[in-house]
Amino acid sequence: MTASSQNSVESKNSLSRLAPLEAVLFDVDGTLCDSDPLHYQAFREMLLEIGFNGGVPITEDFFVENIAGKHNDDIAMILFPDDFQRGIKFLEDKESMFRRLAVDQLKPVNGLDKLRKWIEDHGLKRAAVTNAPKANAELMISILGLSDFFETVILGSDCEHAKPFPDPYLKALEVLKVSKDHTFVFEDSVSGIRAGVFAGMPVVGLTTRNPEHLLMEAQPAFLIKDYEDPKLWAALEELDKKGGAHPA
Repeated sequence: MTASSQNSVESKNSLSRLAPLEAVLFDVDGTLCDSDPLHYQAFREMLLEIGFNGGVPITEDFFVENIAGKHNDDIAMILFPDDFQRGIKFLEDKESMFRRLAVDQLKPVNGLDKLRKWIEDHGLKRAAVTNAPKANAELMISILGLSDFFETVILGSDCEHAKPFPDPYLKALEVLKVSKDHTFVFEDSVSGIRAGVFAGMPVVGLTTRNPEHLLMEAQPAFLIKDYEDPKLWAALEELDKKGGAHPA
C-alpha cells in the first residue's frame, strides 16, 4: 500500500476530521442496549405458535438476515408475503411481547454511561434515530435513563423512508441544526450503518450481535465491541486534540 493510500484509509477511519464535533447520533436497538436477544425470543416463540416455517423454530442466522435492524413494514413483507395485513398485526403483538420482556431484562451496552458523560461534558447535541415503533423506543430510552439525554427521537415511520435509506439521519441533522461534516453515528446493524453512511457521516459500528464481516460490508469507519473499547476512546482522544467539540 502506498503512503497516500495508507493516509486515505486512516482519514476514512478517523473521527478527527469532524472537529469541531457538534453532535452524536445513536440507533437504539442493539446500540444503546443489547435488545436483539429479546426480539429474537419474541419472534421465535410467536412464529412457532403459528406454525411458521413448518413448525421449525427460526434460527439466529435467519433473524440476523431477515429481521434485525429492519423496519416492521419490511419484516411483514418478508415473513408474510401473501398477507401483509396479517404480518402487521403479528408484529404489533410481537412488539407487545418484546416490551413485556424489556421491562425486566433490558440492559445498557457496556460503557454507555461513560460515553454519555463524555458527550455531556463536551456540550454536544444528540438524537436517537431508530426504526423501532414509538412505544418501543420510548420504553427502551426510559429504562436506560436517557429520556432527558436525547434532545429528539427520530422514528423511521415518521420519515418518507426508514433505514437503510438516509432519511431518518438527515432528519436528525435538520432537527438538531447541525452539519453532517461535524456529526457521527453509532449503529449495530447493516441497514443502520448504510443509512448513516448514505447520509454522509462516519458510522462507528457495534458488534453487539451482528457478524463483523457483514457489518464491514456496509462500510463503517470502524467497529467496536462496546463503549469501553479502547479503539473508540483513542478516536475520541484524537478528535479532542484536533479541536475537540463545538458546544451547542
